[in-house]
Amino acid sequence: MQNQSCLITEFIFMGLSQDPTLQKIVFVVFLLVYIATIVGNMLIVVTILSSPALLGSPIPALLGSDMYFFLAVLSFLDTCFSSVITPKIVVDSIHERKTISYTGCMIQLFAGHFLAGAEMIVLTAMAFDHYVAICKPLHYSSIMNWRLCGILVGVAWTGGFFHSIIQILFTFQLPFCGPNVIDHFMCDLYPLLELACTDTHILGLLVIANSGLICIIIFSLLIVSYGVILFSLRTHSAEGWRKALSTCGSRITVVVLLFVPCIFIYAQPPSAFSFDKEVEMFYPS
Repeated sequence: MQNQSCLITEFIFMGLSQDPTLQKIVFVVFLLVYIATIVGNMLIVVTILSSPALLGSPIPALLGSDMYFFLAVLSFLDTCFSSVITPKIVVDSIHERKTISYTGCMIQLFAGHFLAGAEMIVLTAMAFDHYVAICKPLHYSSIMNWRLCGILVGVAWTGGFFHSIIQILFTFQLPFCGPNVIDHFMCDLYPLLELACTDTHILGLLVIANSGLICIIIFSLLIVSYGVILFSLRTHSAEGWRKALSTCGSRITVVVLLFVPCIFIYAQPPSAFSFDKEVEMFYPS
């Protein structure tokens, strides 16, 4: 199996465009977005970790202090995820030949799915935290203790790892004997399936089950949970409603931006992937 895969030692990306002018625009846009992402997320992490009032204060009305803990974890994951993909896009945009080694491709594939999977579970944990803070405020401190928060974060890292290891096992089964040109800007399962020198129909269905179906289930659960939260706010004061709605609105926006592209990409047959790299631009940025 290893000998079959090593017939291809590197892959060549087609990138977002072959137009030199557009590539310069890609360079500027992705570089600025990447810098803003790193600076913004690290400021969030540093602010939360250096402010005992955010992590150790009494539970505020309608908002649990544990939400800042999950927010710090989410910001850290987002920083790591952006660093796996975006720097490569920025560097490739100023080079005519965009290559990545076979090993580098596998590392990018594993790290990307590992961090994205962990992010999704952390968002689910944040939704649960928000539900308890709003719907069961008197029991919040007894339910959302630091032990449970640690367990939820551990579940996120473990779930992301197992999700990614399944993906990488799919890929290791694929023989690559040429061509080695990927019509994409990153290593992902569907473009690699197109290059495999074997029938990948079954593997395509497994990708849909492992990625697409999981995204749909988690996204549905999150939307329902936030719907329950918003419905429960009907009896709260106007100030409490505005405060919680502001937090819910930002969370729902993040959920939609993360899950909708994921569902669009992985919940459809591999044959439809040719136009999905424009959608996947939302992922690294």
